[in-house]
Amino acid sequence: MTDEYEVERVLVVVAHPDDVDFGAGGTIATWTEAGLEVSYCIVTDGDAGGFDPTVPRSEIGGIRQQEQRAAAKEVGVHDLVFLGYPDGQLAATFDLRRDISRVIRQKRPQRVLLQSPERNWQRIGASHPDHMATGEAALAAVYPDARNPFTHLELAEEGLEAWTVGEVWVMAARLENVNRYVDVTDAFGRKLAALRAHVSQTAHMDDLEGLLQTWLGTNAERAGLPEGRLAEAFQVLDTR
Repeated sequence: MTDEYEVERVLVVVAHPDDVDFGAGGTIATWTEAGLEVSYCIVTDGDAGGFDPTVPRSEIGGIRQQEQRAAAKEVGVHDLVFLGYPDGQLAATFDLRRDISRVIRQKRPQRVLLQSPERNWQRIGASHPDHMATGEAALAAVYPDARNPFTHLELAEEGLEAWTVGEVWVMAARLENVNRYVDVTDAFGRKLAALRAHVSQTAHMDDLEGLLQTWLGTNAERAGLPEGRLAEAFQVLDTR
């Protein structure tokens, strides 16, 4: 984006609690530190997640919502919307596009951060079917749905005017498509704290800090940053 394009509000759209913290927690912390207003739209409650078989399945969704709210505070985010779709069953339906478009029209972000709709063969773990479905639906919501006043007419009836998102940042993009790195070295502690807030998802991990340092250190090396720096990687698109 050009220097003239000003961003004040950012909307993050992801499939599950913890997705944003793994993919962009350090970047979110740098944005809020810089004064940007960041909101989260979480499509599911992560009710198919967790690793403790003694926890009733009926409680997982509520637990993971609470964990995501706690994690968001660690990186300076206090505005969260949960759409409540079933975990593990997502598809890029017209209804999901409408529901994401509603949030876009409500929050009116200049930037949307979302998950890649493309399978990443280098990182199969990033290509959960829910991630790809959410990425596809969110991209469709950015263009053409949210900006077209004649799409999802029920949103206009709710008083929500069309809104054009100027840029999209894609997490877990294919390596050949990455065109932006964010140095998150100084925000690493906040990213780590956010991920540790997802107790049901990360408490069993022996060396979460080391794993993150390896991932982010590799990104920083690819970005040409000095040794010891850490970075998150994105594909940035002009969608004006």
